[in-house]
Amino acid sequence: MDDLSAWVGRSETLHDTITVTPMAALRATLDYAAAPIAPSSALPPLWHWLYFLPLHRQSEIGADGHARRGGFLPPVPLPRRMWAGSQFEFRAPVRVGDSVARTSTIESVNSKQGRSGTLVFVKVRHELRCNEAAEPALVEFHDIVYREAQRPDDVVPPPQAAPTGAAWQREIVPDDVLLFRYSALTFNGHRIHYDRKYVTEVEGYPGLIVHGPLIATLLMDLLHRQLPDAQVASFQFKAVRPTFDLHPFRLNGRRDADGKTVRLWAQDHEGWLTMDATATLR
Repeated sequence: MDDLSAWVGRSETLHDTITVTPMAALRATLDYAAAPIAPSSALPPLWHWLYFLPLHRQSEIGADGHARRGGFLPPVPLPRRMWAGSQFEFRAPVRVGDSVARTSTIESVNSKQGRSGTLVFVKVRHELRCNEAAEPALVEFHDIVYREAQRPDDVVPPPQAAPTGAAWQREIVPDDVLLFRYSALTFNGHRIHYDRKYVTEVEGYPGLIVHGPLIATLLMDLLHRQLPDAQVASFQFKAVRPTFDLHPFRLNGRRDADGKTVRLWAQDHEGWLTMDATATLR
């Protein structure tokens, strides 16, 4: 851990331009009818994940489909890597045509002993600045967890009951094509999302894992479908339990009485909570 802590404070800046084609592709993936995207259209919340893609050379890819450990992220010596959650502040619109710089900084590296062995948590801060602006338009904190390989005697954490009282619901069928398209859009080579032999025989899961960012995007899309004129000021989500492609899952949401807080959550086919999220409206 002393070696890994040396990565705290490390940063990198990447540049990209917000173009129309990735937005149109995600609209199609989310099952919207084809429609022109106007110049200077604002990116919907979380769609910035379509840009700043991880363009590692093929020779740099490890056995799990991710880039080999090291480089910007610390070289955590644990085989399983998962997106545990994120927190966002949407301060200003990011628009089609914007030239955007993303500065990423390692905020913290921590370890602890869990039911299934050693866990290492890495928190990364991303700041997006448009057209050389001094202040960021978007601030994101990204929580990554690294785990040991699954063992036969691992203790599975007890499932959590999902909230009740949903005002909005939508069922999603996470088939292979949906997972492939989202992996392709985000240039995500992680084999747990498309390689059934790898995910079941090497990582020990029962099926393909639905991307956490995809579920978060679908939750935000549920909010947009119900409140199309709402402006989101902040959003946070936490992955609670893996979602597999073996069964449909359900998106849920409701607007609290204060009018500004929106509770969003996903649950699996058995009703257990898989992702818990909150959005705050302007």
